[in-house]
Amino acid sequence: MALDLKVGDVVRMKKPHPCGNHLWLVTRLGADIGITCQQCHRRVMLARSLMERRVKEIIPRTREPLDFGDAVTSGS
Repeated sequence: MALDLKVGDVVRMKKPHPCGNHLWLVTRLGADIGITCQQCHRRVMLARSLMERRVKEIIPRTREPLDFGDAVTSGS
């Protein structure tokens, strides 16, 4: 199963963290994936292969970040 993750996505893991939470925020992508617990804010790095086995559900981020690169301010 190939994961289609993006930074900012929330993943639900099969087993809970010791704090009791199942939800983790994806903070880094690469060969290792960085995730942060949504309840106790513990940061963990997991190998991509291990992450693929432990993820139960991917909850995509709700909105894209705003891009103001082309905004032009008008002067009076």
